Amino acid sequence: MKANWVAQARGYVRVKLIGKGTEGFVNAATRERVELWNLAFSRTGELTFGVSIPDFWRLRPLLRENGCRTRIISRHGLPFRMARLSRRKTFASGMLAFIVALFVLSTLIWDVRVEGNSTIPEEKIRQAARAEGIYGYQWSFRLGNAATLSQRLALRLPEAAWVGVDKRGTSVTITVVESTKPEQKALEGPRHLVAKTDAVITRIVAENGRPKVERNDRVRKGDILISGILGNEQHSKTVVSKGKVMGLVWHEYRIFSPLTTKTRNLTGETKERGFWLIGNRALQISGYGGPEFASSQVRTTINRAQLWKRRLPFGTMKEHELEVVEIEKRLTPDEAREAGLAQARAELLAKSGRDATIKAENILHEQTENGKVKLTVLFEVEQSIEIERPIF
Repeated sequence: MKANWVAQARGYVRVKLIGKGTEGFVNAATRERVELWNLAFSRTGELTFGVSIPDFWRLRPLLRENGCRTRIISRHGLPFRMARLSRRKTFASGMLAFIVALFVLSTLIWDVRVEGNSTIPEEKIRQAARAEGIYGYQWSFRLGNAATLSQRLALRLPEAAWVGVDKRGTSVTITVVESTKPEQKALEGPRHLVAKTDAVITRIVAENGRPKVERNDRVRKGDILISGILGNEQHSKTVVSKGKVMGLVWHEYRIFSPLTTKTRNLTGETKERGFWLIGNRALQISGYGGPEFASSQVRTTINRAQLWKRRLPFGTMKEHELEVVEIEKRLTPDEAREAGLAQARAELLAKSGRDATIKAENILHEQTENGKVKLTVLFEVEQSIEIERPIF
């Protein structure tokens, strides 16, 4: 059999038996229940075997009885290792100090992570955790049960719907599930909805309040569209008027569209320059010389070095200089007119609101002079015309 862990702990030796009473010695050892293992005969007929330290001292009477003697070949197990270490006190003390330091460091909390928060500030969560003893370099055995810590943190963070604490090794992860709160709307006072411009009503939808106009009515700026006063003169109350009123509004535009346009286009020619960044300074390391562009634009890419999540004050920067040329294009009067009208339509719709629609357009005057097409255009736009006016 092989030496097991018990023999390793107690220590054992490999022994060579010298003498002619080998068979009698083995029988005597078996009779006295002395455990021998890995018995083997050498070419010269000498027996070698393994025996534990306590059993080794029991071999003396058996050896005298059979006229044999032993020679120790090798020593194994914990007692012999400890004896060798005792002769190297500096090494042994260093190993012991390392084991103690490793044990001490493994009982500290080195990292506290916060996950799941978006509206609750992380600093507030960490302050609540510190109040419960969860912070870096804290002894892990001083932390309470994870379920208890979760409940206490939830009490300190009323904005959270649930808080979980997970401790794994030397790190603690705090997971926060935030509660969903309805959006708080500002208090609204009684009001009318009035016209913000002259228009002809095309559609009216009153959610709250009393409509004062109908479809196809012509209204002027400031006229009440949906009243916030309900009832009659004797019995009335004020409410917050709500609704949607659409109307046809006329806009007159004066457009000046040039017959010549210039556009800036990239040619595809580029020039790259590389830099080392140290703080706020840049040292060029590549891209010297090369073609010079009459007109260009520069695109810059900065890569800062990082150590975990902390950005370091050095890195690299690349500049890409792109050649740009101006292309002049001549337009016919019709093309210039369409370009001017398209720009006027876009500006008008952006100003009138997302619900606005151009129903008609009428060119009142057109003239070409001094390299420009001059237009006077009347646009008919269906748009939202209501605005709020408080009731005092």
